[in-house]
Amino acid sequence: MTVAAITFDLDNTLWAVEPVLRHAERAQQDWLLANRPRIADTFDPPALFEFNKSVWKRHPQLAHHVSQMRKQMLYELQLMAGYSEEAAHSGARKAFDVFLRARQQVEFYAEALEVLELLAQDYTLGALTNGNADIYKTDAAAYFDFAFLAEDIGASKPHPNMFQAAVERVGVPAEQIVHVGDDPEHDIRGARNVGLRTVWISSNGEAWPGGPRADAEITNLGQLPSVIDRIH
Repeated sequence: MTVAAITFDLDNTLWAVEPVLRHAERAQQDWLLANRPRIADTFDPPALFEFNKSVWKRHPQLAHHVSQMRKQMLYELQLMAGYSEEAAHSGARKAFDVFLRARQQVEFYAEALEVLELLAQDYTLGALTNGNADIYKTDAAAYFDFAFLAEDIGASKPHPNMFQAAVERVGVPAEQIVHVGDDPEHDIRGARNVGLRTVWISSNGEAWPGGPRADAEITNLGQLPSVIDRIH
């Protein structure tokens, strides 16, 4: 078997996601405080948390559309704080734009860009994410041939649709694609169920939780080229 393509999860696979999200949330909050101050007067942090949970419960159709879900939260939040529908629509769009710009300001793991550059010389590279990070707005843009978001596909990993979309995009049998990800359920089980080969990355030294293992396991991306060579 030869390897024709490698697909990557993004958050916690190519970069640590928590610092990115904290930065993006702060940027959104700063915009709201400056432009929609009534929200802070209406909701303390516990009330805001409960409100956000209620939006998730009331809009299950948006479960795989994280961007639309966030915009819906921002819209309803402003309505509840007493802003007009027009102002709420406008504010939701602007606050989300601030969040999304900050969301793309990722700091790759130290070895990631060098590894991606190396692998892109021999393999088709794709990105498969349940989040709303855009690989084409990062320093790795030049190395990727395609990217699918759950909100594009209408289903989140481990649902097979995203992996099947990658197989169709590359145009080779599933076993000629290797998927690299940090989540044993979303990435490894999901990809394996469609027939992809799998590499689990455990950057923080997590133990495998049980069940069928990935084809290979690594603790940093610097190990990936040699692992791909062995699979290839």
